[in-house]
Amino acid sequence: MEKIKVLIVDDSALIRSVMTEIIKSQPDMEVVGVAPDPLVARELIKQTNPDVLTLDVEMPRMDGLDFLEKLMRLRPMPVIMVSSLTEYGSEITLRALELGALDYITKPKMAIKSGMFDYADLLADKIRTAYSAKSNIAYHAKLAKQKQPSQVLPVVGNRFLSSEKLIIIGASTGGTEAIKEFLIQMPSDCPGILITQHMPEGFTTSFAQRLDRLCKINVVESSGGERILPGHAYLAPGHSHMRLAKSGANYVTELDQAPPVNRHRPSVDVLFKSAAQFAGKNAIGIILTGMGKDGAVGLLEMKNAGAQNFAQDESSCVVFGMPKEAIAIGAVHEVAPLSQLAGLVLDHFRKHGSPALRV
Repeated sequence: MEKIKVLIVDDSALIRSVMTEIIKSQPDMEVVGVAPDPLVARELIKQTNPDVLTLDVEMPRMDGLDFLEKLMRLRPMPVIMVSSLTEYGSEITLRALELGALDYITKPKMAIKSGMFDYADLLADKIRTAYSAKSNIAYHAKLAKQKQPSQVLPVVGNRFLSSEKLIIIGASTGGTEAIKEFLIQMPSDCPGILITQHMPEGFTTSFAQRLDRLCKINVVESSGGERILPGHAYLAPGHSHMRLAKSGANYVTELDQAPPVNRHRPSVDVLFKSAAQFAGKNAIGIILTGMGKDGAVGLLEMKNAGAQNFAQDESSCVVFGMPKEAIAIGAVHEVAPLSQLAGLVLDHFRKHGSPALRV
């Protein structure tokens, strides 16, 4: 069996050693080189032709982002950023995803040995996911370089409609950029939006703040108990599942730290299933790029409850796993490129303007 060739780039000898040990323990992977900085990495890339690169966010001699930008322009390949769990680290990581990095992982906590097994599994899964996206990474790098800024779509123009309806979104690998493109197009009076993106605690705060700066609508990391308002988007925090709930006549957010579902907390299935229960025909479900099957079953429950569901198409996905699973079980009404999804959703609301009776 041909092994996945991984090049590790990190200025910490300890991190390089730990990651090398983890990768070498996987039967389908091999480490073809380690580099303490991007300048050494540049030469090793030429020599070893790796399938996947792990890249430290904060690097000496050459900034990690500068190196990534040059790499994605000259020799696109799947890159996993290795980030410190800090506000600065998460901001830099989000910028790296904009530049074309496929995914990210936080640095391992060396003091917690029991957590290293979970970390090893997570790192291995991310490398396999990155490798699976190798064939279309050049296409997405080219799109990122050429893409024009998305325009805000016309207002909904129906206060009653936008206060009654909801947009429910789930995403994973590649989702930060997909969610950004969708939300940037949302007008200020759009229906309330709930989002679950697979992200670790700490990163969701920076992600929500970044979206809020870029979008016409207000974007916040949910703290639980918020009344869901038009022109607002609520992002599940990295430490909790987010559910839709009701308080009297109002939709509200609800958080809990129940065990992971489909190995994730927050889980897309948890959000979608709650939308099926409480919103029914008032909701639109959207499943975006991501590895795995989280969200497929919940989206089917939304469809059975009367929701209209959309999936991002394969050509615009970084990883087509989650949409593919939802499509396969019949949970989706329409499949479309990412660039068209926002317009399709708003058009559906305008054509079906009468809200369903709430129970």
